[in-house]
Amino acid sequence: MNETANKTADQATAAPRPEAALLPPVDVIEDANGITLHADLPGVPKDKLHLQVEADTLTIEGEVSLAMPEDMESTHAEVSLPRYRRVFSLSKELDTEKVAAEFDQGVLKLRIPKVAHAQPRKIEIRVE
Repeated sequence: MNETANKTADQATAAPRPEAALLPPVDVIEDANGITLHADLPGVPKDKLHLQVEADTLTIEGEVSLAMPEDMESTHAEVSLPRYRRVFSLSKELDTEKVAAEFDQGVLKLRIPKVAHAQPRKIEIRVE
């Protein structure tokens, strides 16, 4: 097989490269019971927002959907990519079965509690 055929075969078997995407700004707040993430996703409607937890990885993806009136044309755009994507590695202390998500006015709020054995607990002292 010649070198060109080898390159073509290698390209065909290579994993697809992910599309370019914007990194949304995210605040992560940890407390004794878990973490809360706040992600800014302006222009993303709820039906175009996708959250996935697989093993210890959290993926946030959203497609921007900004309606432009038919008789208007954009002369300047600072946001040139039509989607957001952010991937986080999660600690094994987090209970990914109990993730809670809220989405309001372009802000995603995710709450991920710690597993029961990782949460602080108060120990009762008995007096005898």
